[in-house]
Amino acid sequence: MDTLETIKKRFSDRIINIKIHSDIRIYIEIDKKDLLDFAKFIFNDMDARFITATGVDNLDSMEVLYHFSIDREDVIVSLRVLLDREDPVIESLTPVVKGALNIEKEMYELLGIKFLNHPELKRFLLTEEYPEGVFPLRKDSQKGKK
Repeated sequence: MDTLETIKKRFSDRIINIKIHSDIRIYIEIDKKDLLDFAKFIFNDMDARFITATGVDNLDSMEVLYHFSIDREDVIVSLRVLLDREDPVIESLTPVVKGALNIEKEMYELLGIKFLNHPELKRFLLTEEYPEGVFPLRKDSQKGKK
């Protein structure tokens, strides 16, 4: 059974949207409350490799994408979660995937996305002098603009 069919069989009623970008790229939009269930299944049961995560400021929402490679099928699955821009909060993936530790710290610091139950959610890249509550990768950030 191919990757997408396996995921659909398990989670059909919990998938918001599916976008097949190419033969090897699948984006699955899910609700934030379902992230850990999907990630556990893909990472553990489907033997996927965690690649990285991406944070995006869409101006009207924040977006987190967790990218997994299922090497035996040569496919990359990205779990896409949209968050309220005014209160971007989501469960941390680190209890399931230890490799998400630093990328979640980066998204917290640079975009202001809060990861619940993250073991080390603190400054990671920015200096102590950098103003608290200013997130340099947000599209409305004025820090550094001339």
